[in-house]
Order: sequence, then C-alpha cells, then structure tokens
Amino acid sequence: MAFEGLSEKLTGAFKRLKNKGKLKESDVKEAMREVRLALLEADVNYKVAKEFTNKVTERAIGSDVMESLTPAQMVVKIVNEELTALMGSETARIEFASRPPTVIMMCGLQGSGKTTHSGKLALMLKKQNHRPLLVACDVYRPAAIEQLKVVGSKAGVNVFEMGQDNPVKIAKEAIKHAKDYGNDIVILDTAGRLHIDEELMGELKNIKSEVNPNEILLVIDSMTGQDAVNVAKSFNDLLEISGVIITKLDGDTRGGAALSVKQVTGCPIKFAGTGEKLEDIEQFHPDRMASRILGMGDVLTLIEEAESKLDAEKAEEVAKKMIQNKMDFNDLLEQFQQVKKMGPIKGILSKLPGMGKQLQDVDIDDKALDWTEAIILSMTAEERAKPDLINPSRKRRIAAGSGRSVEEVNRLLKQLKEMQKLMRQFNGKGKKKRGMRMPPNMGMPNGGFPGF
Repeated sequence: MAFEGLSEKLTGAFKRLKNKGKLKESDVKEAMREVRLALLEADVNYKVAKEFTNKVTERAIGSDVMESLTPAQMVVKIVNEELTALMGSETARIEFASRPPTVIMMCGLQGSGKTTHSGKLALMLKKQNHRPLLVACDVYRPAAIEQLKVVGSKAGVNVFEMGQDNPVKIAKEAIKHAKDYGNDIVILDTAGRLHIDEELMGELKNIKSEVNPNEILLVIDSMTGQDAVNVAKSFNDLLEISGVIITKLDGDTRGGAALSVKQVTGCPIKFAGTGEKLEDIEQFHPDRMASRILGMGDVLTLIEEAESKLDAEKAEEVAKKMIQNKMDFNDLLEQFQQVKKMGPIKGILSKLPGMGKQLQDVDIDDKALDWTEAIILSMTAEERAKPDLINPSRKRRIAAGSGRSVEEVNRLLKQLKEMQKLMRQFNGKGKKKRGMRMPPNMGMPNGGFPGF
C-alpha cells in the first residue's frame, strides 16, 4: 500500500522518542532528522520536507511539549497536525455551478489515467444523483474515443463525441447538448502528451477560454514520484488548476507526490484513485490520510466504504441468522462475497487503528477468498444448508471439485462450527454471556480463511 515505507520509518522514529521518556532538544532534532530522511525517501519534494521538519521542530521544542508528562505523544500529535496542514487541512470538494451544467475539465500527461478517472468521477457523481456527461476531447491518441465509450458504458454514463473534430468545438457542442438533455455535469476528457509542450498547453488554454470550466482537475500518477510535482507546477502555471486527482494510491508507490503537490502548487488534492475498478475512487481527506501515514488507521473511510459497497439488507438477514444460530454455508458465502466488494483485505485491515505496523510482515493472499468460494460452490445446495451431512467421502468430492485439499475443506467446516458455537453463547438479545471467548484466529490471517 502507499506510504507503507514512510509509515514504518516514522513509527520507528517515534518509538525511539517514547523510549526516552523525558525529551531533550537534541532528541527532538535527531528524530526530525530521521523524519526528513524518511520523507525524502518517500519522494517528498526536498524543500517541502525541510520546511515540514523545521515547523515540527519549532513547535516540538516549545515548553508545552518538553515539560509535558507525555512529550513523545505530543510530538506525534504535532506531526499529525502538520501532515494534515501539508496536504490541505480541509477536505476540498467540487465547486458546482449555480446554474447547470457544471463543467469539469480533466487534464494530465498521457498514461496518467485521465480517461479512466474521468469515468470513475462520472460514476461517483452519478451515485450522488447527478446526471454527468462524458465528452471525448482527446482526438489524437489512437482509440482514445473508444476507450472513453467503454468506460462510459461500464459506468452507465452517456458519452458525447464528434470524431476527430476540433476539441474546442467538441467541448462547446457538448455543453449545448448537456443543456438540451438535462445533464447537470459535463466532464471533458482532454488530450495528453508524453511530455508538456506548447501545442498541448495551447489547446488546453483555448478550451478553458472558450468554455470557462468550473473545475480544472489535473490527474497525476503517484508512481512518477518527484516529477509529479514538476508536472503539477507546469500545468498550474499555465491553466490555474483547481484541484488534483492522485492515482494508484493502492499500489506500492512511495506517496511523496501526495505530500508535495499542495505545498508546491497551492492546489488541493480532491480525489484519490485507489484501485483498477471504476468504483475505486474516494474523496481525499487530508486528516484521514495523515492518520493512515502515522499508523492510526482510517475508520471513517472504512465505514463510508462499507455503507456504499455492502448490501445492508443482506447483512441484516445474516446478522439475524447468526443471533438465532441458523447460519449455514450459504450465509458464509454471502459474507465472503460482500467482503470482496470492499477491496483487498490488507487495505481493509490497514484502515483499522494500530494495524499498520502489524500488517507490514504479514502476507495476505486475497485469492484465499476465491478458494473459499470455490469450496462452498462445490457443495450441493443440501450440503450448504446442512453442513452436518458432509462426511469423509463428500469432503473428498468437494475438495476435488474445488481444486483444494481435504484439509482446507475440514478447516472451513471447523470455522463454521466455531462461529455457530460462538453464537450459541449469545442470549436471545444478542448480549455476550459471561465467560464467552472468541475462537482463535477467527476471520484473521493464518487460520481464518483457507489458504491464509
């Protein structure tokens, strides 16, 4: 995950501070030197890293911190606040036009994920009861229009295109079309280049002057590291961008771009791409990201993801069956399928407070859920509803049908029995009885799911 290396190094630096007890000024300066090195290794702009550690040092060696009963915790609190300020302090949202349609101009270098994130943004806005229209203004890249049509089809959003016509004319006609057909948001997918040049910027400036967009969002691939800041500065100098979309924050990117862009350009990060699916885009919250980086988790985002991706009615049905101790493999299958909607398991767990460090050396294979599904789907409908019917010969058939081992089938059967046993220890009101203990490794790696 993004920032993994940075989180590990910051955690180590703060742990050494905590071990000191009472802090001296030299202790703080030594810790900040480690923090600065960690930021530089994470591809944070040098000036940004230096200014950041200078601010933290200035605040951390004040009397309020040095004379505090928990000075190390106060330093972490200051770092958290400064990290939040570095990325923008407040959550930046789209500025909607007072009279529709709101025009959003997407720009960026070729390969940054501009077309895909135009679709992601359209889908997100559609879920918020808007009627977005995608517009194909990239008339140069081969198959760019077709790619946008495919993305639009998957998102269930209409695409406006006029073939290889002039991009400025396409943008103007698209806005007229939106007014006629009731689209309240127009998303212009403009052309990119492999590098910034006069021709690219000239065209983008012409589109801007002709349609006067409400938002100009720059899409930046976080894998480009330090160069992402130079790209953002160049686009901002010429177009005055209103916000940034950082992509690939789910990968092993060092994440320095996300920590540098706001400080260098003054433009807030508005959205973050967190995966390959169209649903994998989220509002960028500086305070939540700072908490993630410092290993404090991000429970609010986890709750929002659960609310948007999970089926509340199905979850309630399963919960009732669990309390009534009537849970079977059909219900367990439903739960696994719901969890898969939330994305990679390591990503889910990393949003829980204190889990970041514990997950650093844990190898979680998301295929384990697929293997579990395969085992359950290899059972007959009667076996899924009545697991007690599964005898040794049936286990062998299920194992052969799913391509897994009999041992894994046994482990899954044992897991269901442990869940049923656990539920029996609840009373009718769902309260925990005295002496109840949670089965070991329930739902966690190395014992929770077959294959972990």
